[in-house]
Amino acid sequence: MRLSRLHVTGPLRTGQTLSLPRDPAHYVARVLRLKPGDGLVVFDGNGGEFQSIITTAARHTVQIRVGEHRPLERESPLAVTLALGISRGERMDYAIQKAVELGVDTVAPLLTERCGVHLEPRRASQRQAHWQRIGISACEQCGRNRLPEIRAVSTLGEWLTTAPSAPGLVLAPDAERPITALEHPGQALTLLIGPEGGLSAQELDLALKAGFQAIRLGPRVLRAETAAVAALTAVQTCWGDLGEHSVQPD
Repeated sequence: MRLSRLHVTGPLRTGQTLSLPRDPAHYVARVLRLKPGDGLVVFDGNGGEFQSIITTAARHTVQIRVGEHRPLERESPLAVTLALGISRGERMDYAIQKAVELGVDTVAPLLTERCGVHLEPRRASQRQAHWQRIGISACEQCGRNRLPEIRAVSTLGEWLTTAPSAPGLVLAPDAERPITALEHPGQALTLLIGPEGGLSAQELDLALKAGFQAIRLGPRVLRAETAAVAALTAVQTCWGDLGEHSVQPD
């Protein structure tokens, strides 16, 4: 039986007794209905995980004894930065959740011409915190022990000035080259995907001038959140850790 997993703000150490914050305590005691003596895996995002035991479980009070540290890593050998035009509501939440499950290293939420979302600084900060919680929850579910970075909201133009130097791909339905025609990118890759309405011609041109290669996934136009999942699955299968026969760089 697989033990439940929980992210706890660290650093953690073997042997310490820890009181969980109110929300995680409620989740453990009232949702999972775990009791004293039950096992729980906890991780602090700095690598590895700890086999732990619940010592106290009440409605809002849960204490655990942190057990043995296991240096397990489930990170992809391909560090992927996903730059994603912000979609509305649950679509963006879904894209970030699945991106984390698929091993993304960094998510950069972007304001673009067609995203249809306008965020004032305070609300943008709130959305970033919300997406960080989604990322943590996805790590708890999928077994990752290191938290991906969810960057602050920025415009596409701002982000391009600080974009990683890793090879960059931008999804474009009319691109000539499929993703399978590309060479191995090495240890890092950046994916740029537009929002529901796609990138404008000007934005695509900006990306190409910044060194991005335009690629297509197939003959159909995908929703933004579907495109993110499909593209990440493709690159992780070709060059990451999803395929048993992933191609390695020369």
